Amino acid sequence: MTRPPTAAQRRVIDGADPVTGRLRGTDAQLAALVRHGLAFRHPRPPHDHFLTPAGHRIREAEPAAPPPEPEAPSAAGVFAARIGGEEDPPAAGAARVREVHSAWQGLLELRRMTNLDGATDRPCGWERTHLVQAAALALEAAGHRPATGEGAEGYRVRVTPQPEAVAVREPDAAALSACAATLEGAGWQVGEYTEPRTGARYLLASPRRV
Repeated sequence: MTRPPTAAQRRVIDGADPVTGRLRGTDAQLAALVRHGLAFRHPRPPHDHFLTPAGHRIREAEPAAPPPEPEAPSAAGVFAARIGGEEDPPAAGAARVREVHSAWQGLLELRRMTNLDGATDRPCGWERTHLVQAAALALEAAGHRPATGEGAEGYRVRVTPQPEAVAVREPDAAALSACAATLEGAGWQVGEYTEPRTGARYLLASPRRV
């Protein structure tokens, strides 16, 4: 795209579903975003429009226009899965359970829409560029408990020096094995390793490609 999106186009981009990138807007707005390479029209009915990687980059940048209207999916803020050990974690409860469930269902739909064969049993491109959030969402959606502070029990998902892998730590051995089973079921390749200095066990997980 050679010029920034208009204010109206930016509102459509900012109003995209935070997980799937599904767009809502007029036919003219959506067509303009497609022309500029910021969105694509899915070939399958109902032919919804979704953000391209370029569109996601604009959405995640500093906003250049007012936030979307209240009814837009992102009006209440961008969803973030619990990675464990956050200083200010979201409140637990029924509302959080519903939010996590909705985000996981949205991610499955994104897999269906963007994997070439429509498969939902393995990660999609978005997950490969958001490894920590994708793995954490799979764990939180399955009911695993994230760590709530320094030294507290629960899982922690962290980046690693490897380009397509995250580390998952959980001090309880049984809980760590359960995390491995959940990630494998969500389409990740998982191996269990031992920290040389501490002897602590941890998981190394990568999105499965086939």
